[in-house]
Order: sequence, then structure tokens, then C-alpha cells
Amino acid sequence: QVQLVGSGGGSVQAGGSLRLSCTVSGYTLNLDTVGWFRQAPGEHRDEADLVARIIWTSGSLVYADSVKGRFTISKENAKDTLFLQMNGLKVEDTGIYHCYADSKFGPRSWDQGTQVTVSL
Repeated sequence: QVQLVGSGGGSVQAGGSLRLSCTVSGYTLNLDTVGWFRQAPGEHRDEADLVARIIWTSGSLVYADSVKGRFTISKENAKDTLFLQMNGLKVEDTGIYHCYADSKFGPRSWDQGTQVTVSL
């Protein structure tokens, strides 16, 4: 299992940008998929929606339809760090963003969650 530390959230006006980071540490050799879920206000984390994910080894990407063209997920291999660049933010992007990691073995890992608030 790996440990995740997320950062970079905050409050912006609609149309603005934020960049989230997620640093991965521990045993990364068996990492499969990493990415972010968004927990909307009033939801539990298990109701969160997938925002974007990346296959750790191949770099293959998947985005939710609602963020395509606005968000970009990437990773910096040398630092085992994941990034989510969020442009053109909308009010409906508001929520707690949870970085996660799935390994080939063992349970899913989560970070502490990062609040993103978008206002008009």
C-alpha cells in the first residue's frame, strides 16, 4: 500500500484555475491506477464521482465527460507526484477532491482530501 498527500485546493471565481498535487510514497512498484474523485457538498466519499485517472505505468488517461477539455491529469515520475490542472472552473466543480491509488494487491489508498470551492 502507498501513502498519499494532496495539496493545492482553494477558492476561486468561476472561470479561474487551480492545480492539485498528490505525492505518492511507499511501495509504488505494484501501482496500477491513480487519480481523483470529487465528493460534492452533502455527499459521502463513497458517493464521489471519478474526475480523472491515469494508469501509473502506461500513462493512459481517462476523464469524466464533465471535465474533458478543462482538466488535465499528469504525473512527474521523478517525484512520484500526480497533478490535476483545473481550468475554466465552474460552480459545479466545487467539492472535496480525493486523490486515490489502486495497487495490484491490497486496498485502495486515499489522501486526506482537498477542498475546492468555485463561486460566481
